[in-house]
Amino acid sequence: MHSLLGRERKEAGVGIDLSPGFLPRAATMFSCVGCFWVLLSSALVAVCSFSFISPAWIVKDHLKNKDSVSFGLLWHCSESLDHMYRCYTFGGLGKFAEIPSSSWQTSAVLCSGGCALLAVSCLLAIITIFLPSGGCERRICTLAGYMQMAAVFIMGSGLLVYPFGLNSTLVRSFCGDADIYYAGECQIGWGYMLAIVGVMLTLFLPFFAKYAPKEQLSPTPLPTLL
Repeated sequence: MHSLLGRERKEAGVGIDLSPGFLPRAATMFSCVGCFWVLLSSALVAVCSFSFISPAWIVKDHLKNKDSVSFGLLWHCSESLDHMYRCYTFGGLGKFAEIPSSSWQTSAVLCSGGCALLAVSCLLAIITIFLPSGGCERRICTLAGYMQMAAVFIMGSGLLVYPFGLNSTLVRSFCGDADIYYAGECQIGWGYMLAIVGVMLTLFLPFFAKYAPKEQLSPTPLPTLL
């Protein structure tokens, strides 16, 4: 008799299973942490790229009758007393071996590699915005976080190696008695400081990557109707 009544209820449309497993899944929403993570990642890629091509890592202002000069990873710029500013790549384009110091060559490789890794992780972060919450999104966020952590160590190593090239012949010809971690008559420029700030801010990206995945919103479970 009980089974007969249950079948009649189902046929009449009364027997509806409202257990949590059969409830429709709520639509996912954008994660505030994830959006901030993407914005910060994009901004730091721009900072990294701008500082990498900056010619103002080591600078020297006008002194008496001498011209002002500045050095970057790949550039050497000079400003004469008639305010004519000229920039040259070290040895010309495509001649990486002619960078005046092996330390600067190493720093250029590390910084460019770190920037490239950071750019790829930023692309992955942007992709996660359009993915539904789930295992795939979490795995991509984790991968991007590890890439950003590796980028911090790579770029940080490049910044630590760069001052070893201050004792090169070219730098000493403009900066006087310069040596490792001592710029002589020159000083640290805004390009190098911008790179340091960028690396310090990049330290926070893996933390945001951990909390970037969207949470699945589920309604309050309803009791199953017997």
